Amino acid sequence: MTLIDYLSSLSDNPYFGAGFGLFGLGAGAAVLRKGLQGSLILFRRHYMITLEVPCRDKSYQWILQWMTYKGARQTQHLSVETSFEQKETGQIKTKYEFIPSIGTHFFKYGGTWIRVERTREQHTLDLHMGVPWETVTLTAIGRNKQLYFNMLEEARHMALKQHEGKTIMYIGMGSEWRQFGHPRKPRPISSVVLDQGVSQKILNDCREFISNPSWYTERGIPYRRGYLLYGPPGCGKSSYITALAGELQFSICVLNLSERGLSDDRLNHLLSVAPQQSIILLEDIDAAFASREDSSQQKAAYEGLNRVTFSGLLNCLDGVASTEARIVFMTTNYLERLDKALIRPGRVDLKEYIGWCTPYQIENMFLRFYRGANINSEAKEFSETVLSFKKNVSPAQIQGYFMVHKLASTRDVINNTKMIWEL
Repeated sequence: MTLIDYLSSLSDNPYFGAGFGLFGLGAGAAVLRKGLQGSLILFRRHYMITLEVPCRDKSYQWILQWMTYKGARQTQHLSVETSFEQKETGQIKTKYEFIPSIGTHFFKYGGTWIRVERTREQHTLDLHMGVPWETVTLTAIGRNKQLYFNMLEEARHMALKQHEGKTIMYIGMGSEWRQFGHPRKPRPISSVVLDQGVSQKILNDCREFISNPSWYTERGIPYRRGYLLYGPPGCGKSSYITALAGELQFSICVLNLSERGLSDDRLNHLLSVAPQQSIILLEDIDAAFASREDSSQQKAAYEGLNRVTFSGLLNCLDGVASTEARIVFMTTNYLERLDKALIRPGRVDLKEYIGWCTPYQIENMFLRFYRGANINSEAKEFSETVLSFKKNVSPAQIQGYFMVHKLASTRDVINNTKMIWEL
């Protein structure tokens, strides 16, 4: 039997014909599936655009909040975020905000449907935040990246609008800055009464620095500014910095140099990644280091407080690797304890004494708390009476006295000034 006759006989066999047909269908289906998979991969690669936003990125919370208000309003799968807001009346309002939960969501933006997939890795932790690692992946048909840029810009503006007109406090946690507490209503700078001309001098210097970055660049001068406020405790150093930040619409980054886990490398990193438009505050700088001119016994008292070295701090403030576009405020109660290298020009550009109350301060504080027909003369009388008892009185003592007598008559306030020293 020839090969042709053999194949002809096989074709007449019904079992073989059925098997060959099934094989052909299976092979065809496999080829079609592979073709569809390849086509889908090519389509996604060339005609779809994907954006992944990890939880470590600053825009992660922005995009979730934006989706809550703009995009995924109609989704049935939600997560809740509870927050508290203090009203002007003093009452605390509880707020519930619903954001898209873990899973897949769809919404339309700019005429384009977008698929959102929020995923959470239960076995992977964000070491800095201490929470499971999350990502949000957005997928849209098209090749226009401007769609996502517009979305992120809209989300950023919405987040900034929520904090508009408020002062945000940050503290260093790990290798990043984390918001501390709720955004605060800015304190009026006029509410911190310093000696005549001091407040305006510092404010004008800050504004001049902020508005002239090109002046520094053209002359090859590092674009950074350092301030030192020194004086007795309770005289308004920290209060003024808080009010100044509100006036400049800046946030405040509080850095504790005595923190045990702080090292030179971490300090340098924190200063380099500080939020834009922020004041870096180093309070009680004298408590972190002793002057190199002090005795060895006094130096030993400071040993072991932290892993930040004095030379490391100096390099962070004014070294080769120090960052620019930065405002640093330092405070101390004891100027004489500070090493001269720390407060030299270039590291501290403006030193200002914030001291005991002057007649000008006492009178203006009295005028802020009380009203009356003869209020100016009574303010002067109150100032003279206070200073006749004791020359060194702090604004904190005066304010504490006013708080106790906030409903009293101005005459009673003047007659009971001896009670200031009991506070």
